[in-house]
Amino acid sequence: MSTVPKSAPEPTLSDVAALAGVSRAIASRALSAQPRPVSADKRERVMRAAETLGFRPNSLARGLANKSVNLVAILVNHIHDLSDLDLFDLLLTEIQAIGKQVIFIRVGAGEDAERFLRDGVAYHVDAALVFADFADAATMRTMFRNNAVLMLNGHHDAGAASVTMDEAKGIGEAVADAAAKGVRSAMLLTGRMMSLVEQARVASYRAALQAHGIELLAELAGDYSYASGRQLARQIDVDTTGAVFCTSDAMAMGVLDAHRQHFPDHRPARFRLYGFDNISLTQFDAYPISSIGADRKEYVAQIVRILNDPAGLASGGGHVLVATRYVPRLTG
Repeated sequence: MSTVPKSAPEPTLSDVAALAGVSRAIASRALSAQPRPVSADKRERVMRAAETLGFRPNSLARGLANKSVNLVAILVNHIHDLSDLDLFDLLLTEIQAIGKQVIFIRVGAGEDAERFLRDGVAYHVDAALVFADFADAATMRTMFRNNAVLMLNGHHDAGAASVTMDEAKGIGEAVADAAAKGVRSAMLLTGRMMSLVEQARVASYRAALQAHGIELLAELAGDYSYASGRQLARQIDVDTTGAVFCTSDAMAMGVLDAHRQHFPDHRPARFRLYGFDNISLTQFDAYPISSIGADRKEYVAQIVRILNDPAGLASGGGHVLVATRYVPRLTG
């Protein structure tokens, strides 16, 4: 009777350490995705030994030993805004740089979001980063059975850390720019007004316009998208409107395309146009839109700094404000 030959045992961390001539602890540090103190010479020996033996670190086992899974949940309503792409590409890069991976959880909006948050079954993660409009920290802690919740949606829940953009500063600068150029009337194109972030953003525009004596002719609600900006652009009276402020760059792009005839060489002939988010596309020739935004690297750095302090995050490690600024371009 034939027998199936036994496969060779998988190489272990101890095997790697022995071949490299270092302790098991040093081998572990050298192979960790997180920055840990180990000399370049020893790290090179360990990496060479691991390659020789065909050793692959067992992330699950390491996570169990450290009581972590190196997994971070990011909760969003959806991902379709152009600003989302700029932000999340950078955020994923920086989270992976500290040895963690990301899962996105899309909760939708309105009743769908509320139902998901009420009935959703969450993953076992080290932390949850909450961008979704409707989520509160207490619900997140219950869903994930974890106190490590970072609020990024404008909710300042007691006991939960948060990072928020100080949007009033950049908005004030943009409105001041319009006033200095003789603007006396304006329209405001907004996104989802159920969002606490959007409510605060709109309130900042109203206050700045009033402070500079600019009449707010109308507020038109959209959904941050290019399509909604292009559709709302039909309601702009170019003869009475001195400036159009959009609460997203994507909406401003839709307005610009709908009124290209009023922007010869991208410069305003009938009304000035201002966006929000300072997305990467506004740096290209096709959409040189004056905008408002925070330094994304600083924003992401603050998120990762808090994420990298599990004890502080779990205990509600404070509230951080990241300043925004006005970025002038041709349409302003």
